[in-house]
Amino acid sequence: MIRLALIDDQQLFREGISNLLNSITDTFNVESFNSAKIFLEYLKHCEALPEIVLLDLEMPEMNGIDLNNYLQKEYPQIKIIILSVHANDKLVASLIRSGADGYLTKNCDKEELIKAIKNVHEQGFYINKSTMQALQQNSFIKRNVSENINGIPIELSKRETEILQLICKENSNAEIAAQLFLSVRTVEGHRNSLLQKTGCRNTAGLVLFAIRQQLYLDIF
Repeated sequence: MIRLALIDDQQLFREGISNLLNSITDTFNVESFNSAKIFLEYLKHCEALPEIVLLDLEMPEMNGIDLNNYLQKEYPQIKIIILSVHANDKLVASLIRSGADGYLTKNCDKEELIKAIKNVHEQGFYINKSTMQALQQNSFIKRNVSENINGIPIELSKRETEILQLICKENSNAEIAAQLFLSVRTVEGHRNSLLQKTGCRNTAGLVLFAIRQQLYLDIF
C-alpha cells in the first residue's frame, strides 16, 4: 500500500479525499492533517514516513510553499504533490523547480488524482498538460554543468543541450533532425546519450531534469 499524508485545513475537502483514497482496497493508506504544524509533529514520532504528501498551499501558521521547502531539506525522501485551487503558471513552475513532484488543481477528477499518485510513486514525478505548459512559459537556460538524478556531476555538450530543449518542446526525433539538419539516427544517438548521462528513463524524465537543473531555454 502507498502511504499518503493529506495536509489541508478545509475539513470537508480533507475528509472527502481521505475517504475516496482509503476506499480503494489495498492501494492507499491515507493519514490526514489540518495544519503543517501537526503534520511535522507527526513526522517526529511516526513508525514509517509517508511516501507521498498531498499538500494544500493556503494554510494558517505555515503555508504549503514553506512546508514544501522544509520537506525538501529535512525529508527529501518524501514525494510531494501540490493540490491547490491556484493555477498560476509562475507559481506552478516555481514549485516544480523547487522540488514538488506534481501539481494538481482541486477541480481535477479522481482518475487523474489516482494516476498522479501512482506515477509519483512509480516514476518519481507526474507532469500533466497544464503543468507542462506552465513550465514551458516560465523556463530558462543557465548552465551546461549539472547533476544527474543520482547527484553525480555531468556536463552536456552544446548539441545535447539544443536537443534537450527541443525535446522539452515535445518535438519528435524526426522534427528535431529537420530543425538541426541532422539525421534521425544522430538525434536518436544524442537522445540515448542524454538518458544515459542523466539517469532518466524516458522523455518525461528528461523534461523534468531540464527544469530542475535550469537547462530549459525560454523559446516559446
